[in-house]
Amino acid sequence: MTLPLILEPPVAADACVIWLHGLGADRHDFEPVARLLQRRLSSVRFVLPQAPSRPVTINGGWSMPSWYDILAMSPSARSIDEDQLEESSRHVIELIEAQRDAGIDPARIVLAGFSQGGAVVLHTAFLRWQGPLAGVLALSTYAPTFTRLELDADQAHLPVLHLHGRHDEVVPPALGRAAHDALAARSVPVEWQEYPMGHEVIADEIHDIGLWLAERLAR
Repeated sequence: MTLPLILEPPVAADACVIWLHGLGADRHDFEPVARLLQRRLSSVRFVLPQAPSRPVTINGGWSMPSWYDILAMSPSARSIDEDQLEESSRHVIELIEAQRDAGIDPARIVLAGFSQGGAVVLHTAFLRWQGPLAGVLALSTYAPTFTRLELDADQAHLPVLHLHGRHDEVVPPALGRAAHDALAARSVPVEWQEYPMGHEVIADEIHDIGLWLAERLAR
């Protein structure tokens, strides 16, 4: 895969946010948001990885940056290419381990993802990564593999913030809410917030993300 974009803070990093973009975007998509958040989170490194380009079935087979092929927009794992999802999940774990090896405690690493990127980080955090994390930001996303949830102690206590547009025309709010509810049913500390927006990110949402991240990472 293409090397991630890494945004170093103005002082020595002691925390990290690994932030995955959505379908058809690239590693620069959330760079302006990350730089804005970094003004407040002055010791937080942002790692923005890049998905490989591949054909996407629901987009007519056109090749575009994609963490996995999507066969249909559905909460079912049968609607996606699970092998490609697992490949992307392994890449996220490699990024976590690289930050750990660089001196960042995984308990101070947040996984964030928008849309398809959010599905990858939810899958990674709750079905693949074994160990602590600081939290998960799930933006306008869903969780097609959550029918197989079996949580360990770290996962059961992992804070999650689900943010979704009330008028999302790409990932219906009901799909995002289903992912939230699956975690809430297992007593995971998960929050849900809707905004008057479509499949996008708005200023009020970024403000709330900054507050949430500061609670977990600011020192």
